[in-house]
Formats: sequence, C-alpha cells, structure tokens
Amino acid sequence: MRFTIVTFGSEGDTRPLAALSRGLMDAGHELSLFAEGATLGRVRELGVPCEALPGDVRSILPIGDPTTKLKIADVLKVSKGLQNIIAQNMSEWIRKVAAHARQADAILFSSLAFGAGIAVAAELRKPLIGLWFQPVTPTRAFNQPLMQPMRLPGWANLLTYRLLHRYMWAPYAKPTALARKEIFGATSSKRPTLDFPMLYGISSQLVTEPTDWPKSHRICGHWSKPVEDFRPPDELAAFLADGPPPMYAGFGTASCFIRRKALTALVDAVAGRRVVFAPGWSRIDNAVLPANFHIVRAVPHEWLFPRMSLVIHHGGAGTTHTAARAGVPQVVLPIGGDQPFWASRAAAAGIAPSAKSNARLKATEVAHMLESAQQPAMQERARAVGAAMAREDGVGTTIRAIERTMSEAQR
Repeated sequence: MRFTIVTFGSEGDTRPLAALSRGLMDAGHELSLFAEGATLGRVRELGVPCEALPGDVRSILPIGDPTTKLKIADVLKVSKGLQNIIAQNMSEWIRKVAAHARQADAILFSSLAFGAGIAVAAELRKPLIGLWFQPVTPTRAFNQPLMQPMRLPGWANLLTYRLLHRYMWAPYAKPTALARKEIFGATSSKRPTLDFPMLYGISSQLVTEPTDWPKSHRICGHWSKPVEDFRPPDELAAFLADGPPPMYAGFGTASCFIRRKALTALVDAVAGRRVVFAPGWSRIDNAVLPANFHIVRAVPHEWLFPRMSLVIHHGGAGTTHTAARAGVPQVVLPIGGDQPFWASRAAAAGIAPSAKSNARLKATEVAHMLESAQQPAMQERARAVGAAMAREDGVGTTIRAIERTMSEAQR
C-alpha cells in the first residue's frame, strides 16, 4: 500500500513518525512523510522519503539571551505566531499533501497538520487515520491532556474533551475553508469529529487504554527505533568515561522559555554533580552553565538515556517515553501544554517524583526531587517499567492496526 503521512511541529512531532514510517517501509509499504523542514534530520537518516512543509517553528519561539527575563508578551507571541503559520501556509500544505495523496491508499496525519490531513482526505475521499501522541479521544477516565490533571467525575472529564476539540479546531477553521475553496472549489468550516481510526504512539505502562474508547481508537505503544552505529563525539565519550553515569538535563523546544531563574535553580540543585545538558533550540551555552555541565547537540536520546543515572526534562511525550524505555528514573519539570499530563503519568507509574511547574522552581524543591528519584525503590521501578516497555512493539502493533483498517476499508 501507499501512504501519505503528514505532520507539523517540533522534533517531538516528527521523530516518532520517522520510526513508524521506517517500519511501514520495512513491511513493504510505500510512503512519503511531510513535516516541518528543520525536523527532517532523523527522517533522512532512516532513509524515509520526505518533503518539507513551509513554515518555520523556530521563528516564533523566544530564542533570546537566557540571562534576560522572559516577558509575558514573548509567550503570547508564540500562540499568535503559530496561528499565523497555519493561516499563511494552509493552502500550500494542502496542495503539497494532495499532490502525493491522489495516488495514495490512505492519509495518515498528526499534530499541527491535522487540519490539512482532514481536508485532503475529505476532498479526495481517502481513508483517514490519526497518529497521535496525546490522548484526545473523549473518555470518562481522565480529563483532556492540555489541562492540569484533576480528579473529576466522568461526565466532567467528557466535557473537557468537547472544549479541547473546539480549542484545537479554532485556528484551522477559516484557513482550511479558504484553502479548500481555492484548491478544490469546495468549502467547509465545520468542526470535524473523530469518526476515523486514531492510533496512539503511547505506552500502556503510562496510559491504560480507556474502556469507553471506540474499538478503532487504540493505544499501540511507543514509536521508536534503536539507534545503530552511533558514534558519540570524542568530548562526550570522554565525559561519560570520566566517572559514574551522569544526570541528563534537557527541555526540548521548551528550552527557549528557560531563563536565568530556572537555570540557577537547576544548577544549585545539582550541587556540582556531573550533568549532560541538551540546550535544544535555545541559546543556553557554557557562558551560563558551570563546568560540571557538558553540553551536547544532536545526540539521540535512545542512545544517551540508558547511559544516564536519571533524566531531568520538561515532560514532552517523546522524552517521557524514551526515558521510561531506558529504565532510568525521571525528574519532570513541566512548562506548559501536555507536559503536566505526562509528568503526572510518570509519577503515577512510580518512575518520577510528583512534579511542580518549571516557572516556579526553587533549588531546594528540585534537589528534593533529585533525591527522591535516586532512591533504590524508584530506580528499581524505573528498571521494571523500562523492561516492560522493551517488550512492547509499538511500531509493529500500529502497522498491523493500519493494515487491518485498510483491509476493512477495501472490503
């Protein structure tokens, strides 16, 4: 079969789909992956056919001097900038995806490209399959993942998803309608329903599949591919060899929101212990970090995390899963979005202490979390969860679900 796969966002939105795409290709399928151009490095490494979609996520992030104070206006500009990216590029997204999808058997979509994926599938009358990293299917079991985790009655949890879907669709309604009219001569701003298969690259070790989900909405397991033949930079290899396993600290795309106060809290809490630090897209460097912090760039987490004593991170879905699969404890310092959800899931699994917001961190609180994560009980639990996740076949399970879906559609 031939698939069109489309996503948009940061590395965390593209890397899992790179692993899944490679698995589909190894299973004999043809495809092309459309994503934000700056995130296609791993895709190309795996030999996955791909094409960059217009739009620059980095351009809307507050990538400034980490010693200056982050202003509320800088944060608000990110949301506005994202809306502008969607509005300015939706027509070209749909045009590019449709050109490939006309010869495809189905469209698989994810993340910020869901408006384009849904529009193209509707106009070309192609089967549509969602690929997601956060549970957006309504359930009575827990509230939607962009809210702070709360204990609510089932009916209230369902209501949070209605609000989520309205929030998700709002930036897409007008740009998608205009693009459909321009390209296909048709228009629709109606908010779509999730009446198509939704496959989640989520481990059941972190989220148990709700019993009230449709049968076509499934938790399949984490989408990852082992990194083969990776050779670390000489400086990193020497740092790792010069003592016991260090800590890892990195906050992905959210690093751009980290400023002096949070960095100082982290440095003080670490108290001179060795740390491998990944600055992401930020400008955090040796000028603002002490000598016990070794900065790395473009080192695969799948290779690095098993060599760490613990992982300090922001709570992105991919980082949380990769650290859990590595079998090491975590300290999660969420900043926003779905990160509090994953922080709560890691804590509930017993592989991380309870989290607090990164914006209000104190060194004493971080130090206490580090101490908790290094207790033998949490280390043992992390190893057990990692072993269980290693037995999962997220990519294979997802491929089989896609093939079953296509077989049913053909019948």
